[in-house]
Amino acid sequence: MNLFVYTLGCRVNQCESEAVAQAFVKSSDNVVKDYRDADLIIVNTCTVTAKAEQKARRMIRLFSRTAPVLVSGCYAVKGSHGLEELGEKVVVLPLERKAELLRLPEFLAGKSDIYEAVNDFCSESRVKDYSVFDFSAADFAYHSRSYLKIQDGCDNNCGYCRVHIARGPSKSLDAESVIRRALEIEKHGYHEIVLTGVNLTMYDHEGKGLGGLLEKLLPRLGQDIRIRLSSMEPDHVDDRLLDQMSDFRMQPHFHIPVQSASDKVLKRVGRTYESSYLDYIIGRLREVKDDPFLGCDVITGLPGEGDEEFEMTRSFLERNRFSAVHVFPFSPRPETPLFDARDRVPEYIRDERAAILRKLSEESKASYARAQEGKILEAILEEKTRGQWYATTGNYLRVHVQEAGEEVKCGDLIRVRMLSGNEAQQV
Repeated sequence: MNLFVYTLGCRVNQCESEAVAQAFVKSSDNVVKDYRDADLIIVNTCTVTAKAEQKARRMIRLFSRTAPVLVSGCYAVKGSHGLEELGEKVVVLPLERKAELLRLPEFLAGKSDIYEAVNDFCSESRVKDYSVFDFSAADFAYHSRSYLKIQDGCDNNCGYCRVHIARGPSKSLDAESVIRRALEIEKHGYHEIVLTGVNLTMYDHEGKGLGGLLEKLLPRLGQDIRIRLSSMEPDHVDDRLLDQMSDFRMQPHFHIPVQSASDKVLKRVGRTYESSYLDYIIGRLREVKDDPFLGCDVITGLPGEGDEEFEMTRSFLERNRFSAVHVFPFSPRPETPLFDARDRVPEYIRDERAAILRKLSEESKASYARAQEGKILEAILEEKTRGQWYATTGNYLRVHVQEAGEEVKCGDLIRVRMLSGNEAQQV
């Protein structure tokens, strides 16, 4: 059987999708990269924004014309949103049962009618002992860099966010399991592990936090493995964690969900830090890493954001020289405290502010790339297209690698000299 997995949203979803793909591979099924070649399509959905949900619905409609579609993820709630009505052969497996997907290949073995079998599989729960940490892959069908999920859920109650509603309270994988899985990934030849979680810095096995985990993990890993953090929510970033960033195996790339630099707005929407602490985190990261790539998320048009509050955010981004800014116009989400907020910003103003910050992001990213010219950086080879190699550097720049050696292969850790634009040369 041929399987195609389509993933929306965060790196946690990507990690979980890879684990599902590997489960099918272990059952002698094929994982394909073109949905038109598939006998079954799994769509792993996201509910962070209305646009993410709209895209999920659009892709489900498209895919269902070709093959049966099984929908799961944060947007998938049985009997809700009308997902099963988007196509004749669409089946929903609710998020709380998502880990059962790992048992699906065994259930489908020998079945001739895949849609009927999938529908039967989803109609009632057969497995009770599954865990959100059952998603564990040591080989990856869609990525050259590996992903390791170590945390799920969130204890925060940000007024604009549905993820904590969908995923539930924070849960952490025990440290020894993290180490064991990381060593298995390293054994399979990967040179980078992306640690992922719904709120990664909320990781807290045995009360030692993410910094305590890295203190245990890094000494167990070899010299040729690199660790990248998927995201760093500010309220759980402490000095213990920041101290670990100085290890040469920690990639010089950090992503911080800032959302706003106005303390008034942060308090209004339920964020539990102030802008001064954001400045502190950024300053420490620049101390422990030489010119790191600093990315962030910002939401424009949050309730309570006037012109003064927006200017605080814009100037904060300029002052801290972020390498890239992911800009999201505020999207009121059902079931959240801010869904019916009366102090919402008019949409046209929200969108004007988003355009201003996106332009700032483009300029900042171009400036950061220019500053890398002539530097020697590490990079992971990710794909070869029409005889040309492409890679991602440790500081998260996508580059075309000129004069790559004939002996290199996908996933290799190499050194490159940065040329102009997105060009690099292996050294």
